[in-house]
Amino acid sequence: MQPVDQQHPAPGFEYDYVPPEPQVKSDPAPSRAAYRLQRLWLTPSFRKFTMVWLPILMVGLSFTVYFAGQDRRYAVTLWVADIRNSIETRPEFMVNLMAIDGASREVSEDIREVMPIDFPVTSFDLDLEAMRQTIQGLDAVADAKLRVRPGGILQVEVSERVPVVVWRGRDAIEILDRTGHRVAPLVARAQRPDLPLLAGDGAHKSVPEAIAILDAAAPIKDRLRGLVRMGERRWDVVLDREQRILLPEENPVEALERVMALNKIQDLLARDLVAIDMRNKNRPTLRMSATAMDQLNEAKLTQQQRGEP
Repeated sequence: MQPVDQQHPAPGFEYDYVPPEPQVKSDPAPSRAAYRLQRLWLTPSFRKFTMVWLPILMVGLSFTVYFAGQDRRYAVTLWVADIRNSIETRPEFMVNLMAIDGASREVSEDIREVMPIDFPVTSFDLDLEAMRQTIQGLDAVADAKLRVRPGGILQVEVSERVPVVVWRGRDAIEILDRTGHRVAPLVARAQRPDLPLLAGDGAHKSVPEAIAILDAAAPIKDRLRGLVRMGERRWDVVLDREQRILLPEENPVEALERVMALNKIQDLLARDLVAIDMRNKNRPTLRMSATAMDQLNEAKLTQQQRGEP
């Protein structure tokens, strides 16, 4: 059997010829919408918004919708509080007692009074910095360190101020440290006879200078009664037998050392003197007592009567 030629059909055979449809070539260029979308995606701000801010907004919107109900908010708050409480109240985080080192009995009692803590308490509820500032607010405390030791112990290490002088002011008697800071009040001077006495307005502001003067007066320490601040400018050294050494405003230690040297050589303070005025360094002045002046005048009168020069 021979194949049938479609263009030249055999005689007596009818054949309907249908030409093929022309193929339409597709346009490789994108559509207008796709082009605009691609251009928009190349914009940095749009891409950042789509990849960063849009997810955040979606998550935030989800949370807002979920927590819009009061019951859900209360349930989540209660759940968080239970978790926090279960962690904070664990035995390893509980503080059961407070130990104080470096403080006297009186200062320890003051510390426990200003920090009324109800033990046991969780360490998360302790503000150590605020507690440290409260303790350092006590007059007798120079420095304090707080830490929570293993075993549930609140350790308080205290450095007390060292009292060096007693200051008698207008309204009270106080103990001061080397810097002039108040350590404690006194009812009477007799409570601390071992400390030297300062008196006068402004004496507490010049404690370092007063200590230097007291050190220079060490040779006559047994006769020393104290220092008096005069006019908030200078010092008077007060001795027994109502004697005084008037020191200048500038270089008072040097002036007192000159008096100590004269006293060592001539036994100056053993004489019947009321005051030794050193305020003028070029002309020291001796002020004699009334009895000594009477004796001196009488001696001069006797010399005149005898015709002695």
